[in-house]
Amino acid sequence: MSARTRWCIVVAFAVAMAWMEAATVFYIRSLVGRIEPYQPEPLPIHGALGNVELVREAATLVMLVAVGWLAGRTWRQRAGYAAIAFGIWDVFYYVFLVPISGWPNTLLDWDILFLLPLPWWGPVIAPVSIAVLLIVWGTIATQASDRVAENMNARWTWALAGIGAVIALGVFMTDALRVLPDGREAILRVLPAAFNWPLFSIGLMLMATPVAHLGYRESLLRWPRRISATSR
Repeated sequence: MSARTRWCIVVAFAVAMAWMEAATVFYIRSLVGRIEPYQPEPLPIHGALGNVELVREAATLVMLVAVGWLAGRTWRQRAGYAAIAFGIWDVFYYVFLVPISGWPNTLLDWDILFLLPLPWWGPVIAPVSIAVLLIVWGTIATQASDRVAENMNARWTWALAGIGAVIALGVFMTDALRVLPDGREAILRVLPAAFNWPLFSIGLMLMATPVAHLGYRESLLRWPRRISATSR
């Protein structure tokens, strides 16, 4: 099976999974009356629903990692396919929510992005931008030649990307962390007042370091060839 075929199969899986995710979230939000999450008591306690939802989110991550593991042959390919699956799943989740529920209205609508380990809050465009970055990196990681892939191992780029991820997570969980001393009920009821776009932008740029470095290295490798072709 070619790398392109594997890529297409992983994408098809992620798109189908995104529809199931959107449908499931629609059922849950309809049950608790929270089609639009940004409203008072955004996470109402409804019997065992809270714990079930936490396990469901963990199971979703296991499924995305599993499909990446099965699709790839090396650690790089497995991580790449998992990144593609996660990115496609996240983007199409919002794409499918629009016809299913009529929400989100814009990319700037607030959403509860995740619940583990604390609720993540952010405008829809924030996780989508990270998802696009994952798709780009995953595609390069899985479709690139071995010569190109060697440039993806620079540790300093991954160190910066890790710092960027921590910054982004901190921005998403800022409001939950702020009320953490007040207990679980306060965390479930907190509503964010503002999103720290400057800090998130810094985190996003740091997370893009591996992709940017790879593009820079590729341009250096191709530049002599262009000069040679022009001289001919």
